[in-house]
Amino acid sequence: MEKINLKTEKQIVLKAQSGDRNALSSLVSLYENRIYHLALRMLGNEQDAEDILQETFMVMLNKIHQFEGNSSFYTWLYRIAVNLGLRLIKSRSPEKFNISLDDPDSEQIKNEVLSEWHEIDYEKIGHKHIRSKINSVLKELPGMYRTIFILRDLHGTSVKDTSKILNISESNTKIRLMRARNFLKEKLEKIVKEEDLL
Repeated sequence: MEKINLKTEKQIVLKAQSGDRNALSSLVSLYENRIYHLALRMLGNEQDAEDILQETFMVMLNKIHQFEGNSSFYTWLYRIAVNLGLRLIKSRSPEKFNISLDDPDSEQIKNEVLSEWHEIDYEKIGHKHIRSKINSVLKELPGMYRTIFILRDLHGTSVKDTSKILNISESNTKIRLMRARNFLKEKLEKIVKEEDLL
């Protein structure tokens, strides 16, 4: 994705909010690739990813005037895409979506054991055959866990931004990420070792 600083992003967004078509096109160009890959990892197939991509930018076009700048535009846009993706996942398999997703309280957090998790080389994850392996493993995760893992460990989104995107607390973001990592640990460690991703 093309790098953009927050000041430049803010200027583009302000122009887009005033109806500037070039600015709107710039926002689509800046974020379409990341939104598409986010949706692809969440949903597991290209057609659904295309649909979420289109819906995300339709919502953006209709609601960009509501963006107040309390977070980065990237966070706001990701939240739209994630909500659309989660809605689709939930509509298809509501029983799987809600597996073990109760918000953790302090007692639950104390009893959770954090598995050691090394920093991943995000550049190497971009290779097609590695993405394919990871995507197949991700399909086994319940929807919310999968989304948190994708945002944090595949897209490198901060805990703070992830919590804003998902509208949950930072502590819930951390505990759900920990549970997702524990769920996937053995299978992903095999991929990490095979592909030298550390």
